[in-house]
Amino acid sequence: MTSEDLLMFLSVATSGNFSRAAIEVGLSQSALSRKISTLEAELNIRLFYRSGRGVVLTEPGHRLVKYATEVKELLEHATADLSSPEHQGPSSIVLAAQPTIAKILFGSIGKALKQEYPGIKMRFKEGLGGYIREWIANGEIDAAIVYLPENHASLGADVILREQLYFVAPPEFGPIGKGFPVERLASVPLVLPAHPHGLRVLAESLTARFSRSVNLSMECDASVYITKQLVAENCGCTILPLVSVQEEMRKGTLQAVPLINPEIIRDVAIISARNRPPIPSQRQVLETVRQQIVHLVKCGAWAGATLV
Repeated sequence: MTSEDLLMFLSVATSGNFSRAAIEVGLSQSALSRKISTLEAELNIRLFYRSGRGVVLTEPGHRLVKYATEVKELLEHATADLSSPEHQGPSSIVLAAQPTIAKILFGSIGKALKQEYPGIKMRFKEGLGGYIREWIANGEIDAAIVYLPENHASLGADVILREQLYFVAPPEFGPIGKGFPVERLASVPLVLPAHPHGLRVLAESLTARFSRSVNLSMECDASVYITKQLVAENCGCTILPLVSVQEEMRKGTLQAVPLINPEIIRDVAIISARNRPPIPSQRQVLETVRQQIVHLVKCGAWAGATLV
């Protein structure tokens, strides 16, 4: 006996007529009659007294109506509950991003996900690229928005945009023209984070191209905001994306120009682990995240970024 059997039985019981019930359940009258007869044989009871004017429930039939009604109501409640906006998408998701990206995205992404999935429980984490890749590997987070590392073969990466890096200096540094050659990086004192921060690794790889080392003024593992304060106080220069220093450039507390010869470009991608199954509805949620990032770039909220 299945829920389908009970629903067909209930349709006959409430209509009192096989022909009307057959129309309701979408079967021929003869097919519905056979199914009820099979159910009676399985239960070894008679459910209806049949006559030319219709059917009448037997005493066991009346008892079965109670159970069939409960099953119908339960299925209706389950359908309504699971199809409501509060239960579309996953029940929870953990997203991470590097600090610069988190500052740009987390507010708008949180709002977009809450609007589309009102019942979702969200957790945001901020961390350096190396830590985020560890979190992905051990399952501590579901996905992340990051500056894509060179070695990302083990990650499922959806590249969304590219961002040019800028040389950032205090006003006291003097005129820096329209671009700062990468070859000159080793000759200026830099405020950079320690390893394994991606900017530190990048700065060292850039100076190594010219067989030179980074001229480290001081290390700063605090926020980008603190790094900018140190540069504004003439403690050194740094490397940052344009979106990080727009406000300070308008105020005149910092100056910034693109790194050139060559231009230094970083890809921003949504990453997730390839070695474990995604959470339910993860694809839909990450598509919402992607659309929000694209919107921010198109409306100019992510300065210096271009969509891939």
